[in-house]
Amino acid sequence: MSVESLSRRTFCHTLAATAAGAALADAVQAAANEWLLYVGTYTTPETKSEGVYVYRFNAATGEIKPSSVAKSPSPAFLAIDAKRRFLYAANEVSEFNGKKNGGVTAFAISQQTGELTQLNQQPAPGVPAHITVHPSGRFVLIADYGGGNAAIYPVKLDGSLGAMSDVAQHTGKGFDPKRQAEPHAHCVIVDAAGKYAFVPDLSLDKVMIYSIDAQLGKLIAHGSAAVKPGAGPRHFVFHPGGEFAYVINELNSTVTMFEYIAARGTLNEVQSISTLPADFKGASYCADIHIHPTGKFLYGSNRGHNSIVIYAIDAKTKKLTLVGHEPVRGDWPRNFAIDPTGQFLLVANQRSNNIVVFRVNVKTGLLTATEQSVSLGAPVCLKFIPAFS
Repeated sequence: MSVESLSRRTFCHTLAATAAGAALADAVQAAANEWLLYVGTYTTPETKSEGVYVYRFNAATGEIKPSSVAKSPSPAFLAIDAKRRFLYAANEVSEFNGKKNGGVTAFAISQQTGELTQLNQQPAPGVPAHITVHPSGRFVLIADYGGGNAAIYPVKLDGSLGAMSDVAQHTGKGFDPKRQAEPHAHCVIVDAAGKYAFVPDLSLDKVMIYSIDAQLGKLIAHGSAAVKPGAGPRHFVFHPGGEFAYVINELNSTVTMFEYIAARGTLNEVQSISTLPADFKGASYCADIHIHPTGKFLYGSNRGHNSIVIYAIDAKTKKLTLVGHEPVRGDWPRNFAIDPTGQFLLVANQRSNNIVVFRVNVKTGLLTATEQSVSLGAPVCLKFIPAFS
């Protein structure tokens, strides 16, 4: 064998190894960029949706590919446990399994494909609009819009739900006789320590606060934080630092900022700021609120103005400064989500039946529409977890 042929063979082997290494690197990079996206929907005859849809999302390109669907009646809001083993859905229906009011459904998440398998269901005391998992994974909590209360369920070892262990009923009414004639709990968020639950009630113009008895699964009244009369608090979020929180108000289109005193479980108002342009004169109703993973920007959705409002968060005070508004390329942005890499923001437009992908400028917070979108009947909740394969 000549030196020339040996060199040629060595070169070919080296080239093949390099190509294989590059292919492996590409595969690893692709896997690192891939996420599972779960979408809750309204399953009325008009929407033709069937339940919780599973997509694969590429955080390098913004592309969304359909994967599977788990049938369930109007799983309007979703929550996933910290270990990504179980998904829970608030079934926002007036009749569930032949009984009045809605329910809650537990699903197991396939650790290979991300597909959902139903574990069990429990009735809700009313019609639930929001659901969350306690940081310990031992409880699931719901905000019951129709019944005006918050409820808590124990989680069994297999991820299924036990019978409701407590319900905290709200009472009273608010400023607007049409929208605030009776309590409407709209969201439930638990602090990072798992000690307190925060429940914005749209009608009472308060964020109700409960301490959580983690031994008995009970909600114990712990006070409240008021917003302006007629504001209609809807969704609530903590800043990643944990010392501040924000609630988006549906009826007067504002965001209220609070200082959170974790040692006492209390909220003190710091700021209130409009979500709409100063010259906007039409009807609009806020829906969802999220903070960018960097903690530098806060976003909110305006239904009617059909936009995402963008704020910069001051590094020291955590106060908000308006950056701008981005049209959602659809109608009625009910919910939205920022992918965990912080590169994209996805908007679920309920009435135009589409999910639209925007790229995030991580320096300015501004959004730019991409060419990526999917059609889906009445999408109302988006949740991400890393892809398994």
